[in-house]
Amino acid sequence: MTQKERIGAVFNKSMISMIVMVVLIGLGEKMAERFLPIYLLALGGSIYAVGNLNAIDNLLSALYSFPGGYLSDKLGYKKALMVFNIISLLGYAIVILIPTWQAVFVGSILFISWTAISLPAIMSMVSKAISKDKRAMGVSIHSLVRRIPMALGPVLGGFLIFLFGEQAGIRTAFIAAFALGIAALFFVYFYMEDEKKEECKSATPFSFKHFFSPSLRNLLISDILIRFAEQIPYAFVVIWVVKYHGITPWQFGVLTSIEMITALLIYIPVAYFADKYTKKPFVLATFGFFTAFPLVLYYANGFGGFVLAFIIRGLKEFGEPTRKSLIMDLAPEDAKARTFGIYYLIRDIVVAAAAFSSAYLWDVSPQLNFMTAFGFGLAGMILFAIFGKDLKGLEQK
Repeated sequence: MTQKERIGAVFNKSMISMIVMVVLIGLGEKMAERFLPIYLLALGGSIYAVGNLNAIDNLLSALYSFPGGYLSDKLGYKKALMVFNIISLLGYAIVILIPTWQAVFVGSILFISWTAISLPAIMSMVSKAISKDKRAMGVSIHSLVRRIPMALGPVLGGFLIFLFGEQAGIRTAFIAAFALGIAALFFVYFYMEDEKKEECKSATPFSFKHFFSPSLRNLLISDILIRFAEQIPYAFVVIWVVKYHGITPWQFGVLTSIEMITALLIYIPVAYFADKYTKKPFVLATFGFFTAFPLVLYYANGFGGFVLAFIIRGLKEFGEPTRKSLIMDLAPEDAKARTFGIYYLIRDIVVAAAAFSSAYLWDVSPQLNFMTAFGFGLAGMILFAIFGKDLKGLEQK
């Protein structure tokens, strides 16, 4: 099957409905979410408020992942996605109506982790809507269209800040996010197909041994270390670039677009070869780019240097869809969404500890923050290189 035929085989009504939903919600989300650290500071929050918000995001991503997967298995992905969209809209409403940094924390509990709570349902839909030998391509298409609003959203958000200032500009972006969320909710209701749900007969909801094979456990441990490398500097990237180096918010939006365009260019070719051959090398490559980013970012100088850093940040998506499809490959057939949710529950609870430490590392020095992140990434990459397995490697044994 050619690459064109493989792409065409994954498109059906459910996939197209998911794509539209992801674009609508993602565009609104990224117009404001990318500038939340600056918004907090503008509303009177401290640098510790910034670090704690990032940690809360990781913790909520962990806590929401399991109920997201469990509800998807029980309700079906369509109903679950509608519930998650309504929760997100309530969060936006709080931030719009109460423009204080404290309200950002309250509202963020509802909206900041939409991706985490909805991802198990989306991955379950992909695994059920298309065949196993096209799974990496299906996940890659989701990741690709998800990056479209991630590329456009920050540019639009930066432009709103340019027009109205930091507070009014970001608040306007939240209003736009609310409107787009309403549109997405109606689209899902009228156009997304319902699924035939399957009960998980062989395990209780928390049966870790049933859900996690040794290969999936090895992937999880490596992934945790890599996420340390990502999340320790995550909330401070915009501050490092804008506040320390004089890059404007609009230029930062351009850098983010460069990152997303880089990711978009590699998704489909990588997915084609990952489905056709073995997945481990692609996952290992993405772990390498995760590891390199904080090091390159720290030593970047001027806009051109940051362009290089954000290209590397885009390349970290090299094997991300492949990693997600590998989780689905290694998960039990009767509990795909639940296994995906438990995986992210465990991963993000542990990673939240690293995010909580990020502000303290930054307070000592940005160098300590970035170099600590690099060290964790290197450990995770080495661990996966030695112990990581994929489905084809296991089938050959």
